Amino acid sequence: MQTSLYTRHFNPDPEHTNHQELIGLEFHTPDDWLAGGAHFQNSFAQDTFYLYVGRQFPLWHFAHDTTLRAKLTAGLLHGYRGEYRDKIPFNHLETAPAALPSIGIRWKRVEGDLIVFGAAGLMITAGLRF
Repeated sequence: MQTSLYTRHFNPDPEHTNHQELIGLEFHTPDDWLAGGAHFQNSFAQDTFYLYVGRQFPLWHFAHDTTLRAKLTAGLLHGYRGEYRDKIPFNHLETAPAALPSIGIRWKRVEGDLIVFGAAGLMITAGLRF
């Protein structure tokens, strides 16, 4: 389970919100594949959903219980509507393909990620594994 802590747009616009209120769930397999879903407020304060699959790639083990990793997810993004429909590519039916790279660290059950969302910005998330 994860939530957003910080968001920054690379080219801020007065219409942008940096309070995404993200809540997400991710399920991991022992061989580093994952599937998940997240609900958040997009850059224009619209309810948005991201359903995805992906893979994590361990980069470095600092200690027995601390790992630096990269992650790549791909899926469908739904929620950019009305006048903001064209703010993301391929959003013809208000649902668009998306791919999100991230880098993160895991310590025991606590983890955090730095996620880049296209050319628009970045988000820092934190969560717990159960």
